[in-house]
This record gives sequence, structure tokens and C-alpha cells, in this order.
Amino acid sequence: MDFRIFTEPQNGATYFEQLGLAKAAEELGFDAYFRSDHYLTMDDRRGGLPGPTDSWTTLAGLARETTSIRLGTLVSSATFRHPGILAIQVAQVDEMSGGRVELGLGTGWFAAEHEAYGIPFPDKRFGLFEEQLEIITGLWSTPVGGSFSYSGEHYTLVDSPALPKPAQDAVPIIVGGAGPSKTPALAARFASEYNQWRAPLATVRERIARVRAACEEIGREQELVWSVAGTTAVGLTEADISRRADAANTTSDVLRGNGFAGTPAEVVDVLGELAEAGASRFYLQIRDFHDLDQLELIAREVLPQLR
Repeated sequence: MDFRIFTEPQNGATYFEQLGLAKAAEELGFDAYFRSDHYLTMDDRRGGLPGPTDSWTTLAGLARETTSIRLGTLVSSATFRHPGILAIQVAQVDEMSGGRVELGLGTGWFAAEHEAYGIPFPDKRFGLFEEQLEIITGLWSTPVGGSFSYSGEHYTLVDSPALPKPAQDAVPIIVGGAGPSKTPALAARFASEYNQWRAPLATVRERIARVRAACEEIGREQELVWSVAGTTAVGLTEADISRRADAANTTSDVLRGNGFAGTPAEVVDVLGELAEAGASRFYLQIRDFHDLDQLELIAREVLPQLR
């Protein structure tokens, strides 16, 4: 199994706080450090301070200050960047990391952050998202010396040199969500990983089955990685669990149902059940950047039982 730390820096975190958590995750043996891609807080208990950090600027810094942990977004918003620019950014950060980058991409959903920073937020975004996937994968797969052109409803590219190339032969692309038809279809076409938020086991299985059916429909044989994300509050005592749930602006009871919360033994059971449903990768959302004790506890008491 693969265990990844997932953070929400828009709620209040400097670059150096993110660096500290990423380096701790690397030293403790977690497989990846991922962050959200947002420009406005959703939890203003810190007053929004110190303000947002750009995800790909941050990941570029982390790429040079870590050595082995994989890095990525869960997920970047298709409304934030032109796909040609995003393809360049991701390829460059991949080179800076020595080939450790992954791209999670989605439609975007938080209208307020677009209004706050003057970013267009069209009502219908799925077509834009699909074209971005087509363009990014097309640019990266164009042979060196060739050119890439594209004409769509939202974007037009003419004779792009399709450079630079990522360090990896293929940067993993993550597509996720709960949509019943469009999302599975795009995951089947473009993704190496399908991600969903923790849900009841029957729901997890149903979503995986939909993507598998979409793969079969287009004749795709390569299996995707099936991943599950959840807000995490692990502790040895109920007081520790509740404190960590509070840091996520929720309760331990809620997280026991839709996240990863409880004692190490409880969380091992939950992750084991999800693995039986098909998941092999887990994103543990950590909301307190200074709570390294929780990372150490998970690395010591949870990971060895599941790897």
C-alpha cells in the first residue's frame, strides 16, 4: 500500500511550514506529499493568515529541498491556468525533482476564490477540463522535434514545440470525483489513478466499478491505481483524537464516518477494509502543520501493519 500526506495550505500555512511537514513525511517513510490548489481559506479561524501560496510555486521549492518523496496536487483547478502553461510548469517541476511529480487535475468548484482574485469561473467547466487533459497529455507525448496543434471550443494551439518534456516518461495524472459517467470516462482515457473521498464501502466499490466499466468500453487494459482520501485524526487517547479533529474544524464522530479517525487499531481496520474494496493508495489529510507527533504515530503504529 501507498500512504501519502495531503495538506490544505490555503487555510493558513507558510512555505516553510509546508516544507517542514514535507520533510518530516519524507523522513518518516511516507510515499508522497500532496497539497490542495486553492487561493482562499475555507476555515478562517486563523483569519486567512498568512494568505495563500501557489501550489506549483510551492512544489517547485519542495522539489529542490526533498530527495525521495513524491509531490503533487489534489487537485489543481482547470480554471486557474492555461493548459499550455500548466504543462510547462509541471514538466519543469518534474525535472527539478528528478521525476517525482504527479498532476491531479479537476474542474474547480470554489466560486468565492475566483471572485476574490479576478479569475473567470464559467458555469460549465467540464468541457474546459476535458480539453486541458487532451492538451497536456498531447504536449507531453509529442516527440521531440515535432509540434502539437489543437483546436477546441475553449483552447487553440498552433504548432507548439511541445517543450519542455517532463523527466518522467509519463507524469502520472490523477482524476477523481463522484460523477457517475463523465468522470469515469475521463479517468479511463487520461488517468493513471482514480481518486475518491472516503465513503461507505459499497459506494467505494461502485465508483471503482464505474471506472473499470469505462476502461472496458474504450478497450483500455492497463489498470488504474485506486486511491481514497480522508481527513485524518489518529491518537492514542480520545482526547488526542478529538483535538486533531478539532484542528480540522470537525469532530471525531464525523471523521470516523467519512475520514480516517480513531486509534491506530481503528484506522488500520478502516484502511484494511478499503483495501479489500480495491484501494491501494491513501491520502491522509493533515490539517495541523505543526502536529508532527501525529505523523510519527501513524508511521510507527499504522503503516507497518499495512505495508
